Parts: sequence; structure tokens; C-alpha cells
Amino acid sequence: MQTSSYCKISAVGTLQMVSVPELLRCPISLDLFSDPVTLSTGQTYDRANIEKWLACGNLTCPVTMQRLHDTSLVPNHTLRHLIQHWVLGHSSMFTVPLESTEFTLSTLKHNLQFRESTTMTKLETLRIIKLLSSESSTRQASLIREGLFELLLQVLFQFPVADNAEVIELALDGILNLSSSKGLESLNMLRNESNLVRLVFLLEQGSSRVKARLCNLLEAIASCSLTHELCLILGRRERLLQVLVSLLLDKSDIREATLKAICSLCSLEANRSTAIREGAMDGLVAYVSSALYASRSRNRNVRLAVGTLERLLASGVGKRRMSEMENGIAVLVKMVFRVPCDDQGGSEHAVGALLLLCSDSEKARTDAINAGVLTQLLLLLQSQSGERAKSKARALLKLLRAKWAKDQAGL
Repeated sequence: MQTSSYCKISAVGTLQMVSVPELLRCPISLDLFSDPVTLSTGQTYDRANIEKWLACGNLTCPVTMQRLHDTSLVPNHTLRHLIQHWVLGHSSMFTVPLESTEFTLSTLKHNLQFRESTTMTKLETLRIIKLLSSESSTRQASLIREGLFELLLQVLFQFPVADNAEVIELALDGILNLSSSKGLESLNMLRNESNLVRLVFLLEQGSSRVKARLCNLLEAIASCSLTHELCLILGRRERLLQVLVSLLLDKSDIREATLKAICSLCSLEANRSTAIREGAMDGLVAYVSSALYASRSRNRNVRLAVGTLERLLASGVGKRRMSEMENGIAVLVKMVFRVPCDDQGGSEHAVGALLLLCSDSEKARTDAINAGVLTQLLLLLQSQSGERAKSKARALLKLLRAKWAKDQAGL
């Protein structure tokens, strides 16, 4: 792919090539904008390039190929200011001095706050915020300090989805970029009932990208002490858990993000009963079952899923649900030892889960033996697995040996 670059002299006098950020390049020439203008489709081009395109009789947008019913060109002042600051900073990584971005940040803030801002203006503004928020923690802190994190949340919860789905996607991109900084406390605005309803709605009706980003956001909320209470509120939201389980059962490209969201919510003990009641264990078992034959790249997530199952089985309600499942124990038995043996964490959690189940249930012990757990345990003990997995395996083997001997004597 062609890229645009410019020369600059470094502090030590050497010549360096500076790559121009994609946002600042015309999609037609791939050069730095000199006079950015926006079409009715929301796409921005350099004026000279788009005028030449139109003069050749083309009546479509070069990027989207949408037919143009309106060929008027609107100057993109926000992008123009951003380019000016970028040029002044002579930076390949878009790291201009903080003091030079004050006007830009205030402009971005105005564009999101102003009710009369067009959707095109909001899109351009959100694209710029996405780029800025992916920079250093210092830049992220300046965006949060200006109140842009809260404004992004307002866009997420208030902008009509039907108007433009990309607005929601870009707002989520910015929110997630800033969530790695110190702005997570602002997420507590999710406690508002209308915002909770909107969150569930977007998880149900949003694009795949929106759903994946929302799952990432739930994971971030569950991992932060500042949003502990919010995580508890989300964990008691029955409809939220139902939607997440449905997404986990749906073998789509957002399944991995959904798994992490569910497991993160289940990290809090107070959330586990609701999760079990709304089908989390069913979803996790189905995920592990399908992953048994998947590529090794999913091992880490399989380990996460089995580890969460072990957590859920620590409760009586979890054990009862597992006993009602047709293939739950069989799936755990298959996870005890796998070839190649490169998923030691998953094996340890699987043995731990079976130990919890079999400790107080003769039916569970019978089902585990019938599923071949004794052979799996012996293979595990002869492998290079960690000592914790082997210790649990020995305890489970001891528990099952008496049952197996009794069954053999009765034959």
C-alpha cells in the first residue's frame, strides 16, 4: 500500500523520513491534505483532487462509491487545524506539544457538545479523538482532563443508532483507548437505568464491531477497582447476562470477546449465582467443547473458560446446574489431558472442577469414570504438567479409586 512521507531534520542533524498519519492523507492522492473538504457522504478529500474527479464526469464518492445527489464541498476546518498542528510539531507519531493542542481539544469538545453539529462533523471529530487517544498516557490524560471521556460516553448512550452506526463505533474506540488511563471512574454513569437499558440494546442490536467493543468495555469495568460497584450492578442484570450467553453460544467472530466479558463479570463471587441462573455454565461448556478441536491459539481463552467453570462449581447452585447438563462432565474429562500437552493451566482447572464435583456426588464420580477420567489422570501424572495440576490429579484419583474398585468387585 502506498504511503506518504516527508523529510525532517532530527535534533542531531540527521535526515529522517516522517510518515503522515492516514487520517491526514487524501484518499485519492495519499498525500497530506492541503485544503480538506467533505462530501455529502462524510468522506474528506483534498479539494484539488476531488474537483478533478468530479470534473471528469464521476458522480460517485471515490471511497464509498455511493452516487452523489449533492456534489457540494464543505471545508473541514477541524481537520485543517489538526494538520496545521501536526506540521508545526514535525512528528511521525502525532505527538505535538500539549500546549499546541489546546485549541484543537476545545474544538473537538465543542463539536461533540454542540447540538447542531452535523453527523459528518461528529464523525470527523470522533476519528480525530480515536487517533489522539491511541497515543501516550500523557495525551490520554489531557483528553480526560478536557472532559472528552464523558462526552464520548454521552455520544454512546444518546446518539441515535439508526442515524449512523459508525458514530457509535468510533465513540467506543475512543472510550476503550481512554479506559487504559485514569478515566474509568466516569463509567459509573452506567449506573443510570436508561444507560443500562441502552447498553443491553446495543449488545443486542448493534453491529458486530459495537458488540465486540462493548464486551471489551465490560471486561475493563470488571478489572478496575474504581468500578467495583458498577460491576456488581451489571452482574445482577439478568437481561445483560442472557444476551452475553446468547452471543457466546453463537459461533461468530465476537465469541472470544464475549467469553472474556462473561469470565470477567464472574470474577466477583456476588455475580456468579445470576450468571449460572442465566446460562453462563451452559455457554462456557459449549465454548470449551467446540474449542477442544480448535487451533492452539485459543488455548489461553479455553483455560480462562475452564477456570471460570471451576469458580462457578465452588457453589452448590453451580454443581446442581452441571449435574443437569448432558455433557458437562465429559467435556471436563477431555480437558484433563490433551495432546500436545501445552495447556497446563486448562488441565489444572479441569481437574479442580472435577474434584469439586466428585467430592460430594456419587453420580458425578460414576459419570467421570464412565467418561474415561482414570486414564486421563494417569496420562496427566506421567506428563510434564505442573505440580499443582498433578497434586489435584492425585487427590481426584484417590477419591475415584474406591468407587472404581467397588464397581469392579460387583461385576
